[in-house]
Amino acid sequence: MPFRNRFAVTALLSLIPTAAFAHHPGGGMAPQSMADGLLSGLAHPVIGLDHLAFIIGVGLLAALTAHRFAAPLLFIGATVAGTLLHLMAFDLPAAEFVVALSVAGIGILALSGRSYGMLAIGSLFAVAGLFHGYAYGEAVVGSESGAVVAYLIGFAAIQYVVAVSAGFIAVRLLGSGLAARENFGLRVSGGVVAGAGAMILGEQLLAIAGLAG
Repeated sequence: MPFRNRFAVTALLSLIPTAAFAHHPGGGMAPQSMADGLLSGLAHPVIGLDHLAFIIGVGLLAALTAHRFAAPLLFIGATVAGTLLHLMAFDLPAAEFVVALSVAGIGILALSGRSYGMLAIGSLFAVAGLFHGYAYGEAVVGSESGAVVAYLIGFAAIQYVVAVSAGFIAVRLLGSGLAARENFGLRVSGGVVAGAGAMILGEQLLAIAGLAG
């Protein structure tokens, strides 16, 4: 693999920190000010491996379409809706399991290197976004409205930056004249996302079986 491609792969994979397993940036405390809400929103999508890996997958799949800047907005809009559903006490069953499943699924799709139509991509982003957003909502249960609005702005902004950055790196990996299915770097990145999803899904299955330590 050329040096430029190796560098781009490293840059993309560095977006997934090895210690990103936390899910509540406030240490269990709901933000009560707009500043706290904004900081919490900026942190939440990138300190949880499941959310971060999926957002990177969003960027990878979006890069294989003609709408790499617009497609992530479908996912982000759905995460906002999912958070609001949580705050309205609407129940989405098995949310954590679906989130884990979505990470593995989007990684496999990116690993294939195929370009999918916007209907399929948009449907995946919308459905998965609702569940990821529902999980985000737990962090602001009991927060004041101003803190919630700031939280929504924060996580929407950071998700877009991460997704577009991942997509940009993926496009750089494609190189001139290379079809997506021939791109080793992008598919390796998809494989890493799929591997993270498989690990998270395994943890969820162990938890369901009552075997998690």
